[in-house]
Amino acid sequence: MTHPDDALDDATATPGAAVGAAEPDATTDEPEGVGTIDQSADDASRERALRAGLDDYELADEDLSLLDHEPEDGQDEAPEAPLPVLAVVGRPNVGKSTLVNRILGRREAVTEDKPGVTRDRVSYPAEWAGTRFTLVDTGGWEVDVAGIDARVAEQAEIAIDLADAVVFVVDAVVGPTDTDERVVRLLRRAGKPVVLCANKVDGAAGEADALSLWSLGLGEPHPVSALHGRGTGDLLDAAVNALPEISAHGELRPEGPRRVALVGRPNVGKSSLLNKVAGAQRVVVDEVAGTTRDPVDELVLLKGQPWWFVDTAGIRRRVHQTRGADFYASLRTQAAIEKAEVAVVLLDASVPMTEQDTRVISQVVDAGRALVIAYNKWDLMDEDRRRYLEREFDRELVQVQWAPRVNVSARTGWHTDRLVPALERSLASWDRRIPTGRLNAFLGELVAAHPHPLRGGKQSRILFATQASTRPPRFVLFATGFIEAGYRRFIERRLREEFGFEGSPIEISVRVREKRRR
Repeated sequence: MTHPDDALDDATATPGAAVGAAEPDATTDEPEGVGTIDQSADDASRERALRAGLDDYELADEDLSLLDHEPEDGQDEAPEAPLPVLAVVGRPNVGKSTLVNRILGRREAVTEDKPGVTRDRVSYPAEWAGTRFTLVDTGGWEVDVAGIDARVAEQAEIAIDLADAVVFVVDAVVGPTDTDERVVRLLRRAGKPVVLCANKVDGAAGEADALSLWSLGLGEPHPVSALHGRGTGDLLDAAVNALPEISAHGELRPEGPRRVALVGRPNVGKSSLLNKVAGAQRVVVDEVAGTTRDPVDELVLLKGQPWWFVDTAGIRRRVHQTRGADFYASLRTQAAIEKAEVAVVLLDASVPMTEQDTRVISQVVDAGRALVIAYNKWDLMDEDRRRYLEREFDRELVQVQWAPRVNVSARTGWHTDRLVPALERSLASWDRRIPTGRLNAFLGELVAAHPHPLRGGKQSRILFATQASTRPPRFVLFATGFIEAGYRRFIERRLREEFGFEGSPIEISVRVREKRRR
């Protein structure tokens, strides 16, 4: 007997668009390849005829460049060797993330002048003096803490275990504390090479404060000002010398896996989902909303296929209304969306949708990324909520009916295996290219059956169409006049019905061109 959850999930998993309508019918009786060859020949002859007719119109150089452009296939790069891992550790508010940003040469890690901003262990590719390595930022380590602080400390300990060398950051102004001495004992048990960083030494007068750190028994303290960059070169020289030539803990970072960003408003279960698909407590999870601050990358195997999953900070409100760490976390989330290829937007299925949910989806669409919508916390829904869910989706998200939907429970792992087919469909649409001849044949039939409305006694006519790019699919229409927004939406809807494009936004632009003067 079918479980009611399965029935509703199947009903909501695929929108009404005809996915893959442009693919050849596998049941045809024609010999293999014959129909494809004939279709390609027809497409090519139709394209040449329409292209010749376009020569009667005034075309700019950029138009000719677009029409003559041939898409290039990307070349796969050879996989790299695992990079050595350098972890930056210390108690809260000693400047670890500021030092990480200084080493990277850009503001990558979220920083604020208060303790506890960084919570997860976050990896970044870095380089110094020709040596490439993986730099790991960690949350502040504390002893005898509970709740979220205890989980942050656990992630810092995991970072030490998985590092080839450690930079131990101490506040030189405050001097060694009891917590610092506990960290020293932790580092000695780990048996990793340690470079001692005496941070917040802003001038020569502060170097005397750094001398007191000899008492920690970790060797020479390197006086550094992470905020101003003073002394970071000598620190990095020592850190690079401590790294082994062959990493014992580094992971191969292949270029092939697709990048998946987990996005949504706070407390919808993004970190829980990453931990579930990764099969480990990779990121800190807490009932307090806004636990994640920095995007966290993790290589995940799903059905034997590798994926780069990126956990992101929850988008609370409009960026200009946020402050401090939340402001920078919002910027990092936007950057993570733009670096990703597909975004999984998590919605809380147990409660009504909010304006924040629709804003997150709009961010993904505006960034031109493939989209999958995942209804999380399915196990918390009651019967009344189930009845209104589909109606709510049709009402609130009418503009993204083309996005595949998956119902999951990050807490129990229910239906998380259905993410892979949805991701593959969206990415296939994101990469899809329509032959120019077939595209123009489709538009010719469409315009003949449904011509553009008359405006001012004139009717705009589409002369030629081409797909300028993929990722996302972008189409350019050459026309004799302005094409109204409503008619462009009509073309987009029919493009989806004919060629699929499930899970991918479509961009349509129009170039109005006049006939050459005789």
